[in-house]
Formats: sequence, structure tokens, C-alpha cells
Amino acid sequence: MSTRVAVVTGAIGGLGSSMCKALISQGRAVIASHLPDTRSTEEGQKWQATMLEEGYETAIYPLDVTSFESCESFITKVTENHGPVDILVNNAGITNDAPLKKMQPEQWNQVVNVNLTSMFNMCHQVFEGMCQRGFGRIVNISSLNGEKGQFGQSNYAATKAGIYGFTKSIALEGARKGVTANAVSPGYIDTPMVRKVPEKVLDSIVEGIPVGRLGQPEDIARAVAFLTADEAGFVTGTNLSVNGGQYMS
Repeated sequence: MSTRVAVVTGAIGGLGSSMCKALISQGRAVIASHLPDTRSTEEGQKWQATMLEEGYETAIYPLDVTSFESCESFITKVTENHGPVDILVNNAGITNDAPLKKMQPEQWNQVVNVNLTSMFNMCHQVFEGMCQRGFGRIVNISSLNGEKGQFGQSNYAATKAGIYGFTKSIALEGARKGVTANAVSPGYIDTPMVRKVPEKVLDSIVEGIPVGRLGQPEDIARAVAFLTADEAGFVTGTNLSVNGGQYMS
């Protein structure tokens, strides 16, 4: 059997890096993405070099997940250079927080485009091919706050909640064709972004996590590896909450 090709968007962050490592350890050919600007290209190249030093070989290409045309071009290039995409992990996402009364339309639209419209843009490029070949694994990264909501994050929470409906719908469309679609909802994970939270605030967050600690990026990566495994064909249309018991739906 040929090596399965896996695409991970938003790959060069803490969570994305761990996902790429887990997939490579699973025997996948991993294709990462970075934003199509000069600074992001440089960061992507440094990330790729660091990954290689650690024993993880990846390819990486520029991608704007908010652009249907950019996603189409990206997948065409990946297919030409590496083969058809068997696994897609939609990990790209942003926040742009404000209480509803202060939130501006551009804040709403930006978060919706990056976090939710990107799901359509990317899945549309690979879904039919997966169905035709009889195999596909799609994992969409949602959030604890998509499950429970969060003050000042009506845009972010709405997009992350929307992922569930999108994921369940395409899971039904692909179920008889060997294509699964699932979501993973991380809780508070020990990444550089979370570590920027003021110490007292972070301590109060940890106090609210029943297991008594932040999650590790590897906790999310293991969930992704499980859902993308060849043997995971009977798991589809579900959400895997990885939050240390902080929210139980």
C-alpha cells in the first residue's frame, strides 16, 4: 500500500507541529501550510528545517484558507507533487475577541472566514476524490468554547460550533464511500499563546480543569492520529472533546 498523503493547515503552531509529528510517526507523508506572505514563508521554512532536525520530514506550501482559489491551487500542487490527499486536518484558526456590543463587522467576518469558511474551501477540494478512491479521513479542529460558549467570543464560538454541523453533514455524505469526518475540540492546551495569559488568570483556568493541569499539544495530536487511522473507519460524525473534563456535554 502506498503512503497516504496528509495535509495539515495551520501546521507551524504548537498544536499543528504535534499533529504533523504524530501523522509522520503513523507513516503518513505530511504536507503543511503557511500563510502566503514573506514573513510567514520565512517562518515556514525555519519550521520545516527544525522539524527535519528533529527527524520529521515535511513539505510545506503557501495557503490562504479563506480563498477558495488559493485552496484549489494548493491541493492541485500537492496532488501533482505528492499524490492525492487521503487525510485532511483543518487546524487553521484565529481569534479576534470583543464583547458583542463592541464587536465590529470586520472582526466577525474575519473569524468566520478563517475558522468556518475555510472548512468548505478545503474539504471541497478533496472530498469527491476521497469518495471516488474509497478512502478519506477529515478532522476539523473545533474548541471547548464552541461547545460551551465564552464571553467576548461570540464570533469564535459561533464558528467553532458551526464546525459540528458541517462535520456531521459531510460525514453522512461520505459514510458509504469510506470517508469519515470528525471534529476534535481542544480545551486549554499548554502552548505559547496560552502561556501569554496573565499568571493569575491562568492559575484560575487550571483550577477549573478537573485533571488539574493544562493539556499538552500531544494530547490533541493523539486524538487526530486516532481519528485518521486506517482502522478508524467506524468512527464518523462525532466530536472528540479533549479538555481534561472541563466541560462534559
